[in-house]
Amino acid sequence: MMSQVSGPVSEQRRLGAMGERLWRGAALAGVVALGVSLGVAAATPDGWRRFFFAYLLAFAYVLSLALGSLYFVLLHHLTNSGWSVVVRRIAELFAGTLPFLGVLGLPLVFAAGELYPWARAGFVGAPGKAAYLNVPFFAARWVVYLAVWGALGGLYLRRSSAQDVSGDASLSVTMRRWSAPAMIAFALTLSFAAFDLLMSLDPGWYSTIFGVYYFAGAAVGVYALLPLVAFLLQRAGFIRRSVSVEHYHDLGKLLFGFVVFWAYIAFSQYMLQWYANLPEETHWFVVRQQHGWGWVGLALVFGHFLIPFAALLSRAPKRRPRFLAAVAAWMLVMHWVDLYWLVMPAASPATPALHVVDLTVLAGLVCLLVAAAAFLARGRALLPEGDPRLAESLAFENA
Repeated sequence: MMSQVSGPVSEQRRLGAMGERLWRGAALAGVVALGVSLGVAAATPDGWRRFFFAYLLAFAYVLSLALGSLYFVLLHHLTNSGWSVVVRRIAELFAGTLPFLGVLGLPLVFAAGELYPWARAGFVGAPGKAAYLNVPFFAARWVVYLAVWGALGGLYLRRSSAQDVSGDASLSVTMRRWSAPAMIAFALTLSFAAFDLLMSLDPGWYSTIFGVYYFAGAAVGVYALLPLVAFLLQRAGFIRRSVSVEHYHDLGKLLFGFVVFWAYIAFSQYMLQWYANLPEETHWFVVRQQHGWGWVGLALVFGHFLIPFAALLSRAPKRRPRFLAAVAAWMLVMHWVDLYWLVMPAASPATPALHVVDLTVLAGLVCLLVAAAAFLARGRALLPEGDPRLAESLAFENA
């Protein structure tokens, strides 16, 4: 299908038959990858335990991309942004996958005893935390988190899609009005979810900014995801005229800013706990500095901060879509490495070596995330055609 842009120029704004092929192919690839993962787990020593940790890692990764997308949508409406209208639908589609991710998260509840020491019978390693760290309350909290995220992601996608048909400007007013309380709910649920999902792998350790750390990674993830997906769509012949160099420039600026923000939060967490030198805090970092894990941390210093910092520091690289897409792809890989550094020392403190199941499970869940987003894109335009600020966004230019 073709949709009209301002003036005589036309472009493809709907995936059409390609979208149908994409979601079916990605879903099949995801199911096959998870099937291979199950086979590898059954055939290798201690394979099931590694499978569950790989599943936790991959789930935390795809969840961060969907939550980062929800953050982008909420921030767009909260600030009444005009420039970002043309890339907002991509974020809406990925945020809309959150109910589906709720289903993908169910295995973690049933595998809690394999993942979390506090979920095992007789555990006494976290005095005073038993009222919070127990499986029934853990499951109940996740129901709340996923209900909030799913409701917000679905609400904004449905209203934005309805506006495509009606052109009703009051829908933008309503979405903006709800964005402030929605952002507060998002911040609280994301923080507690990060505590539950990742920090409680070591129930004796805590960091009051761990939720901010996970958020920083999610923000890096979405500001890498948006330019990469936009670039791939344009290579495939879609939204070629709607998303311009000016939009890539702003996405590059935001990616650069959150690369720095992630580094600031990571250093703050490390410096404050290391300087205090309290055993209940420093042991978490000691594990990640021994037996080869220190090299992973060093790779993050360079790969997650210094290299992208240098690559995006000047103006010109952010205005080259191909280069920005390459940096974005790199950052999506480094975001996964960051989560690997958080999760896998709990499973394999003696070595940071990759297991094949780490990659097959990741491939499976990423394919399923893409399939869910492509499924939601069926019958929808790839940008909010009814948004009253669309013309402003199409004409946007950086100063």
